This record gives sequence, C-alpha cells and structure tokens, in this order.
Amino acid sequence: MPLLSAKPAWPTRAQLLTALVATAGGAVLSLLGVPLAWMIGALLATAAYGWNRPVDFPGWARPAGLVFLGLGLGATFSGPVLAAVTGTLPALLAGGLVSIAAGIAIAPLYGRMAGTDTRTSVFSTVPGGIVVMAMLAQEARVPVAPVTLAQSVRVLVVVLSFPPLLGWLAPHGDVSEFMAPRQPFSAPGLALMAAGGLLTVWPLARLGIANPWMLGPCALAIALAGTGHLPSGVPKPLVDAAQVAMGATLGLRLNRGFILGAKRLFRASVASAVALSLLLAALAVPIAWAAGLPVAAAILGLAPGGMPEMALTAKALELAVPLVLGFHLVRTVLSNLLVGPMHRAAVRLGLL
Repeated sequence: MPLLSAKPAWPTRAQLLTALVATAGGAVLSLLGVPLAWMIGALLATAAYGWNRPVDFPGWARPAGLVFLGLGLGATFSGPVLAAVTGTLPALLAGGLVSIAAGIAIAPLYGRMAGTDTRTSVFSTVPGGIVVMAMLAQEARVPVAPVTLAQSVRVLVVVLSFPPLLGWLAPHGDVSEFMAPRQPFSAPGLALMAAGGLLTVWPLARLGIANPWMLGPCALAIALAGTGHLPSGVPKPLVDAAQVAMGATLGLRLNRGFILGAKRLFRASVASAVALSLLLAALAVPIAWAAGLPVAAAILGLAPGGMPEMALTAKALELAVPLVLGFHLVRTVLSNLLVGPMHRAAVRLGLL
C-alpha cells in the first residue's frame, strides 16, 4: 500500500462539500452533548448526504488524523500509567483470547444467515480489525470482499452504539491510576512530534503492520511520555478534526450500493455484530472484577470495534485511555498469531 496518495493535492468540489457536511454533523452532535460527537456526527451526516449525492474525502485526511490521534493517545502513557497498564497484562491477554474465541463462537450464526462457509464466517466475525482480518483472509485464500464488508459493518454498529450506551449507562468507577496529567501545548514541540511520528510510519508499513499511521506515532509518544520527555500535548481541536476525518471515512462506506448491494451479507453482519457486542460486554464484567479494573473501561477494551475508534471513545468518555488501548493492541497482536490455529482447533474439536 503506497504511503502517498496519487490523487491531486487540491480537494475536489465533492471533497469540500463532504468535509463541510461532515464537520457540520459533528458540530451539531457536539452541541447536543452526544459522546464521540464529532465522529458519529460526521459519519451520519456523510452517509445521509451520500445516499443521493456524490461524496468523497481527501485520501490524506484519515492518515493525517491518525498521526495526531496516535500522538494524543500515546501522550496519556506517563511513567506511572505505563507501569499500571503493564501490571494488567494478564487481564489484557485474557481479554484478547476471549475476544477471538467469542468471534469464533459467533461464526456459525453469521454463516447460517450469510450462507458462507466456515472459514469465511470465522474471518468475518473475529474482531481483529478490518485491515488485519482482511490480510489474514487473503493469506488463507478466503474471499476478502465478504470479510471486509462484515468487519466494516461491525465497526459501524459498535461506533454508533457503544459511546452513548457507555456514556449513559455504564458505571465508570475510579480510573485515576490510568490517567496522566494533561501536557501543555507547544507548537514547536508538537511539530517535532509530528515529524518524528511520520518517520515511524514507513518502517512499520514496510513490515506489513496494520494501521502504521496510528501505531508509529503512538509508540513514539508512549516512549517520550513514559520517560518524561514529552514536548507537547495534542490540543483538542486536532483530536476533534481527527474524529471528523475518521467519521467521514466510515460514512463513505455506508452508501446505497454498500447497503443494497449485498442485503443478505449486510443483515448477517449487523446481527452477528450485535450478538458479539452483547457477548463480549457480558464477558468483560468478570474479567474486570477479577483484575480489579473499571468495568466500563473493560467493556470498551473488549468491544469489537476498531482500535482507533474505541481509543477515541475512551478519550471522549475519559475511560482510562491507556487501558482501553492496551486491550486493543494486545488483541491485534494475538489475532495475527492465533486466529488460524484457534480456527483449526475448533474444527478438530467439532465446534465448527
């Protein structure tokens, strides 16, 4: 995948209009006090606008947003917070294994509704991330299109449901040990961090790491924050702009062709996403109790959404961002290593 887009540098009329609509949608929900307002508002506004009109968004906007999001998330890992998250590693590993197993358990439901074979169903329901699962499916010679559709729908379902539900219903508890003091903003410091973050993208992309635009800058910021050398915080308007870029990008997928072109797969994807979300929310509670972790943060950590979207949700709800990010990082690594072996073991045991 090329790091630089071949599209023209100047935005087209469709891109400008889409960006304006997405920003307006985010602003409206922000005024209404909706959790994760800028992302959800941009998503819904872009999808609604694009139902009958051409929509587009600059290809560089999401990667740029992910760079600053990664820096902002990494900045929350001060030395004490990094130590606290490291101490929860058994819970993070348990959460990752439970998430993969739950995805495999939901696969038969998806397969019956979608009419897909067992292998396609597993790669469609395991919440390992859109890019990761599509790459694993391709390597396993599984059809990539239904896997990508199912993974995309699941992220959409989680993004639209978890922020308001957790914001209004879930007990938050004490997350002070996972909260670092806010770092003051410094324009030169942030510019240096952004430049350094960009330099980390290329080697990760060359290694085939999923989502290098976020993980590289995030790792850099964690190293700086953990050692007490963070030169700047990331101002909220930049995080809001990243939300708009991510929400608009998701909204582009929710078009007429996407929804009407594969109705059976779409219905199966929605149903399996809801079932998986409920199952993982229920499983997160005993993991949180056993490890002494905040229940709401554990629910969000096990939520079957994408890593950037769930980390942003944690930031918006002030739900122990480093802990939630830790859950999703561990799950991504485990998905790369274990989805294939766990699927084969389930088949040998007659579970699939």
